[in-house]
Amino acid sequence: MKEFLMGLEVTRRRVLATGAAVAGTAALTGPLSSPASAADRSQARTKPTIVLVHGGFADASCWNGVIERLQHAGYPTLAPANPLRSLPTDAAYLASALASISGPIVLVGHSYGGAVITNAAAGIPNVKALVYIAAFVPDKGEQLGVLINKYPGSIIQPATRPVPYPGPDGTTGTDLYLEAGSFRAVFAADLPAATTRLMHATQRPFSAACFTDVTTSAAWHTIPSWALMSEADKAIPPALQRFFYQRAGARKVADVPGASHVAMMSHPGITARLIEDAANSHS
Repeated sequence: MKEFLMGLEVTRRRVLATGAAVAGTAALTGPLSSPASAADRSQARTKPTIVLVHGGFADASCWNGVIERLQHAGYPTLAPANPLRSLPTDAAYLASALASISGPIVLVGHSYGGAVITNAAAGIPNVKALVYIAAFVPDKGEQLGVLINKYPGSIIQPATRPVPYPGPDGTTGTDLYLEAGSFRAVFAADLPAATTRLMHATQRPFSAACFTDVTTSAAWHTIPSWALMSEADKAIPPALQRFFYQRAGARKVADVPGASHVAMMSHPGITARLIEDAANSHS
């Protein structure tokens, strides 16, 4: 019996010692891990939200490769559907989406989406940077249908097919589609043919009114801009892109040799890095 009681006492002491050691370890590791987690959360909160706006003949999936990289870098991202009905309609819709976001915003537009962000961002104080990807950058009073003819090189107009559609007010509008035989050469010559066949089949047409609508606000006058120039673009000629970006005083222009109109798809890494440059310099 005496030996049995002595064994219990030894076991009790070991349990107490082990408990003290665990408690000591918790005391050491708890305070060390908590501040790091708080810092990570704080950093996530201070990163701007990246809002990506597609253009005509496309949808938000064109940003998938860019979104993947931005999210991996910790940026909140949003790629709303651009209605593609008219410049006033599309800009108002985007402005409503921007109004739902708290904290700083980096606003990115591709092609016609550049005109939409130019109009939508005006007067929204938390939009800290504009990024144009092979985009229209109109000034107040300008029309895209006039600008596209400012420099030679675009082959997109003869490649479009007009299709009438009924408007909600009973009038008839005109949607523009890219023809199958021209889609790849005009829009995405640096992507595989299998990819461009899928893109053609799922293209979203946009209203011809977008080319005649007048820009009413030009946010790039007050918001700093960054830009990517597609050097082999057959939709918006490189010379026109260069004119836009120089006039807007873009802080950085990324020239991408051989890039088609959809550079964010063929060169998502370059596109994401440019957006991160803008996000890191949005003050």
